[in-house]
Amino acid sequence: MTTGGASVGEHDLIRSGLHDLRMDFWKIAMRPGKPLLFGQLGEVPMLGLPGNPVSTLVCALVFLRPCLDRMQGLSEGKQKMETARLVEGLSENDRRQDYMRALLEHDAEGGLTVRAAPRQDSSMLSTLSHSTALIVRPPHDPARQAGDAVSILRLDNQVYPM
Repeated sequence: MTTGGASVGEHDLIRSGLHDLRMDFWKIAMRPGKPLLFGQLGEVPMLGLPGNPVSTLVCALVFLRPCLDRMQGLSEGKQKMETARLVEGLSENDRRQDYMRALLEHDAEGGLTVRAAPRQDSSMLSTLSHSTALIVRPPHDPARQAGDAVSILRLDNQVYPM
């Protein structure tokens, strides 16, 4: 596993530096986390996470943790998705799978609600640090209204038990 260096900038050297890398894919339709790399170095699988800290964390939760869990026999390697109701509407999604930083809340009846952070820029570490969930939006998801159910991935339970 690497972090950083998988994109296209002058300091992104993973793809060009690993001459024996058989690349299965590079760049995915995901936000944040587009410059994700996966391949094989001989018989060893290699995952190249993006260098942006927010993108790195999201890709680690979505791809790396399930792989590590499965390799250790801890689970089937799938993230547990839940459903929550939107506090505020969302505009339609584009062609990428979107993982929006958000805050979980409870309504007056105790139901789980979620509020997307107003700024989703992947360089906003403060947004990530205050988030307790990711709203998972598939590509081309239509506009959503307050009260609509959406899929979420919790961030507040991502610690391995000791």
